[in-house]
Amino acid sequence: MFGKYILKRLCLLIIAFTTVFTFSALFSGADGRDDKSAKEEVFLPIIMYHSILKDKKLQNDYTIPPTLFENDLKYLTDNGYTTVTVEDLINYVYHGRDLPDRCIMLTFDDGYYNNYYYAYPLLKKYKCKAVISPIASMTEKFTQTQDISVTYGHISDNDIREMANSGYVEIQNHSYDMHTLTPRKGVSKKRGESTEDYKNTVTNDITKAQNYLENVTGKKPSCFVYPFGAKSDGTEEIVRELGFVCTMTCTEEPNVITRDKESLFELGRYRRDGKESMEKLMKSIRNS
Repeated sequence: MFGKYILKRLCLLIIAFTTVFTFSALFSGADGRDDKSAKEEVFLPIIMYHSILKDKKLQNDYTIPPTLFENDLKYLTDNGYTTVTVEDLINYVYHGRDLPDRCIMLTFDDGYYNNYYYAYPLLKKYKCKAVISPIASMTEKFTQTQDISVTYGHISDNDIREMANSGYVEIQNHSYDMHTLTPRKGVSKKRGESTEDYKNTVTNDITKAQNYLENVTGKKPSCFVYPFGAKSDGTEEIVRELGFVCTMTCTEEPNVITRDKESLFELGRYRRDGKESMEKLMKSIRNS
């Protein structure tokens, strides 16, 4: 009699456990994603900025006012977005770390002085991070001349050092002196240029920028940001051979970051031109 009672109780416990497990599995997948897929796949929009100036006459598709940038940061922080850097992506892919569910990356190309003058204080104010990729030759030039201009100047070694040490800015490679449209566009191949000459030219320029920036920050850049988004067949292979584990283009498309190392290459970015609010931009990105 006692044995039958124990057996009955055991059966009831098994049924109860099975029911709880079934409901738990159903609810965990209620949003169409289970825990594993949520951790192994992260949606990442990247916004591409260039210059920030107050003068309306100087504002265009690549130059926005400081008030717009502040509104962007306010919107992102108020709506639960977390700004991340390339290092955060590398830690996710290579070292098993987590990324926020609602993450976003803010990037600045070319390294204008107004990035330091206007954007940097706002990043600190809102506790947001950004990736700045300077043209290394321009940084070297303005470091030597000490010509400080919000309108046309570029960040100096000291500016870079201060921002990098703050933890709010990450510095990446945008070439040493290949941010040009002629005789070649960015790091793309010139017509009639031999494969060997092309590889040597690109390798020498990017390596020079790597060495320069590492000397300034004490850290070697891990991502190459294509000037104008321009490249040719074989460019990506050269960049990878130089040790980069991430590249960024100017193609306007969102990114899905996974544990696969390949997901860090040719990341798409959306140019911030100020024609719409950040809310509308994020809505269009989510619907793309």
